[in-house]
Amino acid sequence: MDNGMIRKYEKAKQYAEERDRIHVRALKVDFDGANNPHTVSFEDGQWHCDCEYFLVHQRCSHTMALEIILDKMLPEHV
Repeated sequence: MDNGMIRKYEKAKQYAEERDRIHVRALKVDFDGANNPHTVSFEDGQWHCDCEYFLVHQRCSHTMALEIILDKMLPEHV
């Protein structure tokens, strides 16, 4: 690895530790659920999931898992 790439890698590690620098605006994820695969998306501050539970409750284990993973990287109003 050349010196430039080493510096970029170190900067990337710093950014990864400072999660409050990252703000997710849109995201689409294929989620392998316990029973079925699901598509989960986040756009315009809103979650969407194609599972039946989400259709009724507007929240599900798939969206909640992603909220936990993306802690401090989502807009405040989510």
